[in-house]
Amino acid sequence: MTVPAPRRTAAGPPPAGPDRRLRAGRTAAAVALLALLAATAAAAPAAPTAPAGCGILVRGRLCLRGPVGATGRYTAVYQRDEPMLGELTIRLGYQRKNSRITAFPGWFGTGRTHGGTLRLSGRVEMLPDECIRGVMEHTATVFVTKWSCD
Repeated sequence: MTVPAPRRTAAGPPPAGPDRRLRAGRTAAAVALLALLAATAAAAPAAPTAPAGCGILVRGRLCLRGPVGATGRYTAVYQRDEPMLGELTIRLGYQRKNSRITAFPGWFGTGRTHGGTLRLSGRVEMLPDECIRGVMEHTATVFVTKWSCD
């Protein structure tokens, strides 16, 4: 027994009828929705950028200030955005790199925040071709800022 092959029909426009109006309405609604989403995205304010040498953390900001690309005194600052119960014990420091190597972090020390802020400083030996970033360690988690290069 043989089974006839299925009929193939040429692709063409869908038949006219009441269904056609429904499809046109859905298409118009989808286009209007996409236009509204595009306008909303274009009008939304940009996310705040961190100042040079700073990194925005979940509940605060970590910054490293100093003469980038030169030997000198550098200061690492961690500042909480919102009040919290108790204070944190954290370790603050820096990390250097150049085109060949990224150094292990150097530490200014460990301290306890007061009013949600800790500021530690130290002298860092840097070459002109090096970049530097701030490093913070809290309960075995390390946070870093973006690299600052001269």
